[in-house]
Amino acid sequence: MESWDIRSLDIEPRRPQVLRSDEEIRAIAIRLPGGEELQEHQVHERAYLLVADGEIEISQNGSSVTGGPGFLSHFEPNERRTVRALADARLVLVLAPWPGVGHPTRLAQDRAEA
Repeated sequence: MESWDIRSLDIEPRRPQVLRSDEEIRAIAIRLPGGEELQEHQVHERAYLLVADGEIEISQNGSSVTGGPGFLSHFEPNERRTVRALADARLVLVLAPWPGVGHPTRLAQDRAEA
């Protein structure tokens, strides 16, 4: 078993910490200071974003939602969003399956196997 206390990890802003990464899943801890944001982005994988501490706002297609500790959001592959910290926040981002279809590392693996 592996476990982490996200609120006590020494995570530097703008330096996400990969908690686990294997052939199926990637889990990443992120510290996002209040007022900062993860600019509009998307990933190739299905994504789950959990707020462990603080408060965030997620904007997408002209609408937004806010959440604090315990808030969990889900995004389909390639779904675009912006995440802004309303207060200092600690987040966990889970990507699965890892790497997703279209991810550059997966494309390189597929070419090597062909």
